[in-house]
Amino acid sequence: MGAVALRVLLGLIAAVARSIRGNVALRAENEMLRTQLALLLARGRPRIRTNPAERAMLVVLARFCAWRDALVVVRPVTLIRWQRQGFRLLWRIRSRPSGRPPLPHEIRAVVRQMAADNPTWGVRRIRDEARIKLGVRVAAETVRKVIGFLPPSRRHTSGQRWSTFIHNHAGVTLATDLCTVVTLRFKVLYVLVMLEIGSRRIVHVNLTPNPDQRWIAQQMREAIPCDHGYRFLVHDRGTMFSASVDATLKAMGIRALKTPPHAPKANAYVERAIGTLRRECLDHLVPISHRHLRRILSEWVIHYNRGRPHQSLGPGIPDPPEGLSVADLPDRHRLPDGARIVATPVLGGLHHEYRLENVA
Repeated sequence: MGAVALRVLLGLIAAVARSIRGNVALRAENEMLRTQLALLLARGRPRIRTNPAERAMLVVLARFCAWRDALVVVRPVTLIRWQRQGFRLLWRIRSRPSGRPPLPHEIRAVVRQMAADNPTWGVRRIRDEARIKLGVRVAAETVRKVIGFLPPSRRHTSGQRWSTFIHNHAGVTLATDLCTVVTLRFKVLYVLVMLEIGSRRIVHVNLTPNPDQRWIAQQMREAIPCDHGYRFLVHDRGTMFSASVDATLKAMGIRALKTPPHAPKANAYVERAIGTLRRECLDHLVPISHRHLRRILSEWVIHYNRGRPHQSLGPGIPDPPEGLSVADLPDRHRLPDGARIVATPVLGGLHHEYRLENVA
């Protein structure tokens, strides 16, 4: 008799639990439907865009009811994706890194900067430099891990990078290249531009309809004076820059540096100057003839060397005329008393050069 009573009691408890669970599921289902109805009324569009709070609400309510029958505004696969995203977010919050604390970001930046600026340094040299001169204690293995985050082109190599070599010898290095210009009569002319990398000064410009190795060698003789201090000249591997041109440069005491194949960035300085020539001059003027183009280039080169500020120089001007520099004014928003601004047009008003002039 006691066993029967116990079974009856357990049955009653199970029935009450099922009843309570059913009420909870019914309330959750109703709340889920109300939430979706509110979304439809608030948006008023066929496609519903939910925010993170609304997504979290639907995911929580789906745990207490048969959500597949109550889901209306989104597909079941979307709700499952939201649930997985919430699960990943939960474990990301609960997970804590273990072991040693990570290296601070500013120390990582210093190590990467050392590795980028000094490609011949090893991890021990960087470690010792940081410890002795900066007071930063990092292990060699930590330095190796930090350098590993650099792109392959910036990692330590056995030799000096091309850009580092050009930067270190910019004052005694020239760069040259050719560009094409089409005249009004559809005649193609070739323009040779020679740039001094250190000062960004264009030392020579000339043009011809037929550039060959003899003409290129003659331009080298005309552009480079006898008492020069140059040591290197950078050019590409075009057929015009042949072995005879390199021999002419060698006789002048200059070593020719050929850029690597398919690497136009290796001659980036003169390429940038040619790009500036196109953007600021040739794209706005159509030369009529060979003589007209020569006159345009002559005027633009004077403006480029003596009147155009260059950002890479600080900003500065490659060959500034005397009296061009002006001291900083006490009031940066007010001109000095007794002075006015004078504008000088360049290339028929395509550009202007400005200066201060005292009023008589």
